[in-house]
Amino acid sequence: MFKHIMVPVDLAHPDALQSALKVAADLAGHYSARVSYVGVTGPQPSSVAHNPEEFGAKLADFAAAQKAKHGISETAAHAVTSHDPAVEIDHVLERAVSDLDADLVIMASHIPRHFDLGSHGGRVASHTSASVMLVRA
Repeated sequence: MFKHIMVPVDLAHPDALQSALKVAADLAGHYSARVSYVGVTGPQPSSVAHNPEEFGAKLADFAAAQKAKHGISETAAHAVTSHDPAVEIDHVLERAVSDLDADLVIMASHIPRHFDLGSHGGRVASHTSASVMLVRA
């Protein structure tokens, strides 16, 4: 049913991703799907990497580690540099779905709070043709 699973990841908070990563690995095994891990960074140094090239290398290492840990047959890293990741994240994820031709997006989520303005997953689901699964941490 699914051929290509996209998993947005925040390398600064890998612990919050564990449930979504496990679900992605389980579904990838069930459907023999490939998994692309998408990370977004800015051009300036961050707590994760000094520059976009280092970020891309760390994301590639992350994808390889997920492949080894969960026995996924095919993984890839898709690093995107954005001038303002916090503002552009929804658009970046929508483009990544299209660029990767992903048919399922699995996203980590938190329990909604009163002041939350919107859901990244809801935005991706309503602006792409991919199915979207939100996984609570």
